[in-house]
Amino acid sequence: MKVKIGSGSIEIVKGDITEQETDAIVNAANNHFWMGAGVAGAIKRKGGDEIEKEAVSKGPVEVGCAVITGAGKLKSKYVIHAAGMGQNLRTDKDKVRKATLSSLELAEKHNLSSISFPSIGTGVGGLSPYQCAPVMLNEAIEFLQIAKNLKKVVFVLFDETNFDAFKKELERIFTFKK
Repeated sequence: MKVKIGSGSIEIVKGDITEQETDAIVNAANNHFWMGAGVAGAIKRKGGDEIEKEAVSKGPVEVGCAVITGAGKLKSKYVIHAAGMGQNLRTDKDKVRKATLSSLELAEKHNLSSISFPSIGTGVGGLSPYQCAPVMLNEAIEFLQIAKNLKKVVFVLFDETNFDAFKKELERIFTFKK
């Protein structure tokens, strides 16, 4: 599913974020940037240990902040590590909102035109995909309306539940706006 936002677009796809060819992919990270399981583990396995080493060297940061690293052997050019949780590995809607916005701002600052996000906080963070989707989608919609460089935001959802939550929320937002 794809919708146009100003001169950009938001896409919802089911798949593996590590296969995306956008300028950057987002890692749903903890604020120390250790890459263990979930999205972080998949990025580290496919992209290489150097991604984690570079990310860890830039941390720790406040929860809600993001840092950018190289992408190792991945198809994307960069990985943006969004600290959606601290060491307790729990998150909430406000932390996800801040991590999403920080990632978008970092992409814009680095003149990137495309970025792929997972659903931040819906794995070990314990947030429901139905709580996460409106937060992340609304941040992306608002940001695309003012962005100068960023034109394409893709939400890459690994499982059916997350994909369904994001698809339904995007449909709801655009039905409501009409």
